[in-house]
Amino acid sequence: MNKLLIADDEEILRMLIEDTLEDLDIEIDTAVDGNEAYQKLASGEYKFVILDYMMPGLSGREVLEQLNQDIKDDLQILMLTAKTQKEDQEALKAAGADHFMAKPFSPVELSDFVETMIKGHS
Repeated sequence: MNKLLIADDEEILRMLIEDTLEDLDIEIDTAVDGNEAYQKLASGEYKFVILDYMMPGLSGREVLEQLNQDIKDDLQILMLTAKTQKEDQEALKAAGADHFMAKPFSPVELSDFVETMIKGHS
């Protein structure tokens, strides 16, 4: 089964995302900060990550930069960010982000997007 990591420092947001995706055929895990996210992703067992941009420890961008140097492989990265300026997204894309979704986001839109990502990599 595919594994997805939700990396966000806001517990309520992690729970909302987890509840939103619970009906998808995917195993879900969480991380509370960038350091934990990187440690889990470095294991190579995840196919997908929903990564917050601004977290304690390593930022989402720093996690991306480390992943690119070490283990990016087949990992699909969806950045959740309030930073929606074109230059911010270009910088994140250069750091390794595959997809972006602005905060606040629609749970239905998120579920549909993740389901499409899963089907595209099955």
